[in-house]
Amino acid sequence: MSEKEVSPILAGVLGRCPRCGEGRLFDGFISLDQSCSSCDLDYDFADSGDGPAVFIMLIVGFLVVGLAIYTEINYRPDYWVHAVLWLPSILILSAGFLRPLKGILICLQYSNDAREGRKTDD
Repeated sequence: MSEKEVSPILAGVLGRCPRCGEGRLFDGFISLDQSCSSCDLDYDFADSGDGPAVFIMLIVGFLVVGLAIYTEINYRPDYWVHAVLWLPSILILSAGFLRPLKGILICLQYSNDAREGRKTDD
């Protein structure tokens, strides 16, 4: 019986097991489950580290700063308008991207058999 091919990006975005694509990856909002409920894959290998935070800072920063500059150049609103627009946007986008990005990084870690302190040719 061959193992089915699971897309790490799709599995990560949906919060599914990186091996079978069926069981859930998360127990809470961003806390990992102990193991897959379908295939019993142990999630002890999973460590996304600061990766999701870095990608969120880059993506959300690019979007919000770009839109803030566009708004300032074209409409010249008061500073309180910028605060009302961009502070909630930063919070909502950051929270919205956190779980999918963490899931993607964990699923990519599994699919590439990435481990800490090991060269790829070992």
